[in-house]
Amino acid sequence: MRILIFFDLPTITAADRRAYTQFRKYLIKNGFIMLQESVYSKLALNSTVCDAVVQNVRKNTPNKGLVQILTLTEKQFSRMEMITGEYQSEVLQSDRRLVIL
Repeated sequence: MRILIFFDLPTITAADRRAYTQFRKYLIKNGFIMLQESVYSKLALNSTVCDAVVQNVRKNTPNKGLVQILTLTEKQFSRMEMITGEYQSEVLQSDRRLVIL
């Protein structure tokens, strides 16, 4: 499964900027990868892990602003189309399993 986080947080005051930075650093520290500015993605093995990740994100969400969470299967995520621009990622874009030992 894939977890997508979309957020729009205020950055007007110093406290808002601090909350934005802390939330962004929390996402990166916990394995989220930036797809676009304010859009992050993380791979989860199953729905139980996905639920735990979502609960942790809820606990670390700033009080102000908008944070949205969307969970998708790998098959749904792989159907995403890139219309313009270049996509650069270190994550394989396939629904096939890969094990490197």
